[in-house]
Parts: sequence; C-alpha cells; structure tokens
Amino acid sequence: MENTGRSFPQQRRMGRSLTLTGQFSADFRDSESVPSSLSQIGNILRVANEIEERNPRVAYLCRFHAFEKAHRLDPHSKGRNVRQFKTALIQRLEKDDAETAAARTESTDAKEMRSFYQSYYEDYVKALSRAEQKDRAQLAQAYLTAGVLFEVLCAVNNEEGVGPEIEAASKDVDEKKEMYCIYNILPLNEGGVSSPIMNAEEIRAAVSALRYLGSLSWPPNKRASKPKHADILDWLQVTFGFQKDSVANQREHLILLLANIHLRLDPKPPVKSKLDDRAVDELMKSLFKNYFKWCKFIQCKPAIWNPSVKANYSEEEIQQRKLLYMGLYLLVWGEAANLRFMPECLCYIFHNMALELEGVLAREPTSVVTGENITPAYGGEEHAFLRKIVTPIYEVIQKETVNNKNGTAPHSVWRNYDDLNEYFWSKHCFKLNWPMREDAEFFHVRSHGQTSTKRKSKTALPIVRKINFVEVRSFWHLFRSFDRMWTFYILALQAMIILSWNADGNPLHVFELSVFENVLSIFITAAILRLLQVVLDVLLNYKAYNSLNKLRLFFKLAVAIAWVIVLPICYAHSWETQNGIVKVIKDWLNQTGKIPSLYITAVIIYLLPNVLSALLFLLPFLRRWIENSNCWIFNALLWWSQPRLYIGRGMHEGPFALFKYTIFWIVLLIGKFLFSYFIQIRPLVKVTRGIMDVNKVNYEWHEFFPHAKYNIGAIISVWAPVILVYFMDTQIWYAIFSTVVGGVTGAFRRLVSLFISSLPHINFYMSISSMDGSDLGYGVCLKNES
Repeated sequence: MENTGRSFPQQRRMGRSLTLTGQFSADFRDSESVPSSLSQIGNILRVANEIEERNPRVAYLCRFHAFEKAHRLDPHSKGRNVRQFKTALIQRLEKDDAETAAARTESTDAKEMRSFYQSYYEDYVKALSRAEQKDRAQLAQAYLTAGVLFEVLCAVNNEEGVGPEIEAASKDVDEKKEMYCIYNILPLNEGGVSSPIMNAEEIRAAVSALRYLGSLSWPPNKRASKPKHADILDWLQVTFGFQKDSVANQREHLILLLANIHLRLDPKPPVKSKLDDRAVDELMKSLFKNYFKWCKFIQCKPAIWNPSVKANYSEEEIQQRKLLYMGLYLLVWGEAANLRFMPECLCYIFHNMALELEGVLAREPTSVVTGENITPAYGGEEHAFLRKIVTPIYEVIQKETVNNKNGTAPHSVWRNYDDLNEYFWSKHCFKLNWPMREDAEFFHVRSHGQTSTKRKSKTALPIVRKINFVEVRSFWHLFRSFDRMWTFYILALQAMIILSWNADGNPLHVFELSVFENVLSIFITAAILRLLQVVLDVLLNYKAYNSLNKLRLFFKLAVAIAWVIVLPICYAHSWETQNGIVKVIKDWLNQTGKIPSLYITAVIIYLLPNVLSALLFLLPFLRRWIENSNCWIFNALLWWSQPRLYIGRGMHEGPFALFKYTIFWIVLLIGKFLFSYFIQIRPLVKVTRGIMDVNKVNYEWHEFFPHAKYNIGAIISVWAPVILVYFMDTQIWYAIFSTVVGGVTGAFRRLVSLFISSLPHINFYMSISSMDGSDLGYGVCLKNES
C-alpha cells in the first residue's frame, strides 16, 4: 500500500502479538461490535460498510485506517474485548487486501481515495444539497460520511497534499456538518428552521428565551469558539466545563419542558412568541422541589436567588436568571451518571455551583484582592465537571464496591449508594468544602484487606462508616423486624392462659379483682420483651457511625432495664400473700401492706409513649406535620423513637384508608383470638390440670426431665403444637377475611354482576377422581359460540 507510512506486512507483524487461538465467525459485523474503549473508530467502520459495494478498495482503506487508529488508542490491547476485535479486524484486512487491490481503478491508493472523495462530494453530497425537498437525515448522514472519507484521505496522503480543491470541499463539509448534525427531537441549528416542530409558537418562545444572553460575558479564551446561535446553556458549558453532547441533550430537554407547560397554561398567554413567566415558575417549582426540601431539612438557605426582589432588573433578566438555575440543575443531573442514585449528593453539588453562578453573575467586583468577579472553583476547562466533580465521588463508590467482595463481606465494612447518600442528610456534608477537600473523610475508603474500624494511628485519615443503619445477618431479625406482632401475640397468649386457669373459662371474669391482678402481669412480660428488642437494636445497630443514634440506643436500653426492675417491684406490692420472691422483694422494701395503686400508676406511666403513638397513628395528618417540622421540640421527641431521616418522613395514609385498614385487622384478630381461646387454649387447661394431678408415672425417657414435678414433660408435649399453630394461623385467617372483603368489594363495584351476566357463555364441569385417586378438582371451560 502506497504512502501510508507503514506497509501492511509491517502492520501485520505489529499485530501478531494480538492473535488468539480460534477464529471469529464469517459474518463478523466490525462496525457493530466495536469495544467501548474504541468508540472513536465506530463511524469509520460504518462508512466502510456503507461504501463497500461502490468501491471495495476505499472500504478496505477505511478499515485499515480504523485499525491504525485503534492501535494508537490502545496499543497494548488492555481494554475489554479489544484484543479479540483487533484480531478479527486484521483477519478481515488480510482477506480483502489482494482482492480489493486487483479491483482498484487508479494506480495508487492515494489517487483511488482522492478520486472517490471527489466523486462522492460532487455526485452525491452536492446533489442532495441542491434538491428541492431536502431530506435532513440523509444530508446529515452524507456530510458525516464525507468527513470520515476526508480523514482517511489525509491518512493515506500523509506525505502529499490533498490539493486546494479537495480542501475547499472539506471546509464546506465541515460547515454544513454542523448545520445538519444529528439531533434527537428538535433541529435547533440553521438547517432545521423549516422543520414543522420549530414553527410551533411554544418551541419558538422557549428557544428565544434561552438565546437571550443579555449581559452575560463570554470568557476571553472561549470567544473564538463561540457558536453562531449561542444560548445560556452554551454559556454554562464554557463557564463550568460541561460536555458538549450533554449540553445538547439538556437543551432539548429544557425547551420541551417549557413548551409543554407553556402549551397548557390557562388562561393563554397574551403574547404567543414570548415565554410566559408562569411556565418558568411552574417548572422551577417542579425541578427544585427536592432541593428546597433538602435545604429546609438541613436548615441552610437555598442558593437560588430570586432577582424579582431586587431593583433595576428587567423582566428579561429576571427570567434569564431563573432559566440559568434550571439549566445548571439539568446539566448537573444529566452528566452525573450513577450519582443520580444519590439525589441529596446532587443537591449538595448544585447548591455550591449555584452559589458560584451567583458570584459569576454579580455586577459588582467580588474579589477584594483582584477586583474581579468570582470564577468557578473547578474552572471552565473541557470536561471539568466530569473529571473534577463526578469522577472523585464515583471512585469512592467503585472502591466501596471492591470491599463488597461480591456480597460476601459484612455490611458494616462497605457502603452502598444509600449509605453514601446519607452523608448529605446533615450539615456535616459541608465539611467537604468547595472545592472538595481530597483529604476529607468522605473520600477515604477502607482498603480491601483492612478489617478494623478504628484508626491505626493518630495521623490516619478518618473513615465515614454507615450512619443510621447497618444490616447485620442474624436469625434474630425474625423477632426484631416484627417485634410488635410477636409481643402482641405473646401478651395475648399470656392473658388467655391466665383467664382459663384462674376462672371457669368465662372471659367476663377478667373484671374480678384476683383475675385482673394476674392479667396485669402481662405488662411485666411486655417490659421484658421490650428489653429484648432494645438489646437486639444495640447489638445489630452498634456499628452505625452516628453518635446520636448510639446515644439514643443506650438511653433506650437504660430505660428498658429500669422498667424491667420497677414493674415487678411495684407488682409485688399488690399481692396479699408473701411467698417466694414476692416475700423477698417486700421484705427488702420493708413493705407489708397492699398498694395496688402503685403498680397501676407505674403501668400508666409505662403506657404513655404507646398512647401518644396511638394518637398519632389515628391522626396521620398531625404526625405528617410533626415529622416534616424543623422545630427542635418535635425533633427531640421523634429522636427518641427513631433517628432523624430525610427519606420516609410524613409518608402516611389518609384517615379513611387508615380507618378501613384498622377495622379489617381488628375484626380479623377478634376472630382469631376467639377461636384460639375457645378451641385451642381453654380446652387444654382442664387436660393440663388432669396431667398435673397424675402421680407415680414412670417415663421411658425420663432423662429429658429428671425429677420434674407435675409431669412437665407431658404438658410441654401437649402444648407445643397448639402454641405453634397459635402463632402461625394468622395467615389462614388473613386468607379467609381477604377473600370475603375482596368479594364484597367486587360486588359493590359490579364485578359480580358482570360475572353473572357471562354465565350463559360458560360451561361448568367437575371432575372427581376415584376413591383411590390422588386429587379432587374442578374447573371452568369457556364456550366459543362462534
């Protein structure tokens, strides 16, 4: 091959180290299988496939140029699938070299490439441009292909010039390529002026508002590359360093959002060609809803400055300021990639960049030293936002993923998206500063082999661990996650056993003093179960980093221990008899009388938090208002029940839905407990007393309960399956009640009438197996009357 700087045999020797054992299939689509690290050569291979039928030699030269470019991009083939891709491509080049050389019409490859480029430009590109009805998509594709062909032509003619005629054609292609560039929905360049969508009044109003630059000054080093129809998003791009394609996407996004809202305004705006302020304000309210909530939660002033409260600003400048804030937010969101899973982190980034935007837009000099306006902390270099803001935070996520060890590592030694996002739920996040400190604790990740959570030395960097919650793999989660259910069932079981044991089985005897005193012992059991729940909270959540959370857990543990001690002591005062531990407690307290009111008072005090929770449960609107409030009194009260969280506050059903839900479960549990009491618990009491009265029983396996009185082993064997069914039959009752409620609901919604009306079109049949069969079934067969 002539004039390429390197012959094909030399190139082949360079690629021998890339060859693998095994061959690719014959239908290898080189333009559709480009590795992500070699995406720059995708267009070259696409052009090669496009022109292969017209000129196989030019297609070969395009593939050869793509191979050389791929080798420059990744010379050691370290990228994913790069080695296989290079091997398949070089095999294709070896196969096509001799065949395409024989079909060449010119003497050299340089002349062949020059001739084909001139023919393609004159006979195809210019012909499309002169057509009366121009196909914009076809024109955009033609100019893109011409640009690739010129790149290959320059590579082939690396020792010779391409000539003034071809250079003029290339310059024209470059200009028209920008005009007919590929777009998503809106053709915003000169070539799309005649497009029907660009003639819509709402689109034109939004585009005109974005292109109002006013007093925005272009950076001196960027003025040469200023677009012909620049807008405020282009200004944000050169100021903060966003990517060009990301800006193009968010430009369409913002224009369509504004146009859709503008179209739905009622009453209609008086001036059609002007963007109405109501559309801008409505979109701002929607976009910044979470940002304003975040600022209120962490008690900081929003960085969005409303210029309407300032004097000497025109309506256009006020609207421009609002569009700048919205454009900045969409650009941050659009280029954040995986950081979108951390919405409060995006709020932090936008908050600081909005403050910088306000400084850049300030009319007065803001720097005392230089007297110049504020400039962004990360500068306006190309791709600055991606490289200097997104990349450092994403690297933290990537390192934490390594510590995950494919899900085998404990949850306390690594952080996921939610754990990292919780760092931005308090003012503590502002310790990162802006620009963000590289030595901040947020960016320090425990190494892969480090297991200790403590600092190894005084100079070691601090580590941000999980803040509010740490998932610990434990079987005790079965109780901890459903502690209210288990506690309620255990207390109800204890009360039913006491009623059955101390009376003749009539539940109304609960109002007798002796029985009532015994039933009141369930609160001691409740205190013990609460202590178990708090102990599990401490053990399973101790690795959380939040010091306030640890303080809350230890306070709750101290209170739970106190109630476990106080309630039995107070209960001992209500007993007339003085036997066993009750006598020991009363002797220790030097009390001999009966003081039932002391225990009742203690129970009332113990139940006060539960009563408050029940009231808030019955008044969801009040609880929603309290949880969303920033008043320190409400925060202190809620802190006792749960840590202050940003997500999940005020998420409660309405009163009517809550009423239906509560009635459903009350009726279900009444049915369950009536069944359990009269069918399961009370019949066993008489049997248990009979077993306890039996004496001189010789057990074959007496080792299980040596010297046990009252035949306790037999009693346990009788009660164990009943207790198991008692705890597990709720799902059966739920299935029954949900079926009944669903049927009634369907009847009121006329689903039953619709079903009955279709009965003439249905044939019922029932198939019953023989006596020795294994199943009994029925079915419904639909009849096709056609």
